[in-house]
Amino acid sequence: MLSKKATVEVIEAMGDIFPDAHCELVHKNPFELLVAVMLSAQTTDAAVNKVTPDLFESYPTPESLMQAPLESIMEKIKTIGLYRNKAKYIKGTAEKIVLNFDGEVPKTREELITLPGVGRKSANVVISVAFGISAIAVDTHVERVTKRLGICAQHATVKEVEETLMKKLPAELWGKAHHRLIFFGRYQCPARQHNHEACLALLRAHMASPELLDKAKK
Repeated sequence: MLSKKATVEVIEAMGDIFPDAHCELVHKNPFELLVAVMLSAQTTDAAVNKVTPDLFESYPTPESLMQAPLESIMEKIKTIGLYRNKAKYIKGTAEKIVLNFDGEVPKTREELITLPGVGRKSANVVISVAFGISAIAVDTHVERVTKRLGICAQHATVKEVEETLMKKLPAELWGKAHHRLIFFGRYQCPARQHNHEACLALLRAHMASPELLDKAKK
């Protein structure tokens, strides 16, 4: 397992490699981000970004989405996976935002996870990206890369991966770490078979103490 010092250096190295790492879900406000995050489950960000412009143009507010016919919502998002359930979730979430939160997306994780279809990962993305609150969202890229690099234990649960990263990184780096790990996993170290040694070499080239990666999982 990598030390705290090594983990920080790895995340900073990823920042050098991907200085523009950011949330790639296109959105203009917290409500659009929340809906986009919900739609992105088991679906690529690129696929979500293809359906949200029309969806948000038709239903730009929680009130309008709450009142929208379910069939109309399904029609607009039918090209993404699990669209039937996702349509029900985003409509239900819009309704709860209107009825329970005065039409505003709640700003706490505890409130967000009370919304239909919103789990801890989605809530962490929203509070971090939309509201600037320190949080680490663990998606498949984050989990896979941290385990591959030896930052987290191979048997760790998603919650344990989040907790490990929170222990090893300063809070001000949590949100950045989330995006950098995703970019590294998406564009440099994918799940498909590849030359992982090249990934490690790239990280070492951007680290002040490259020897700290000697314990990385290969």
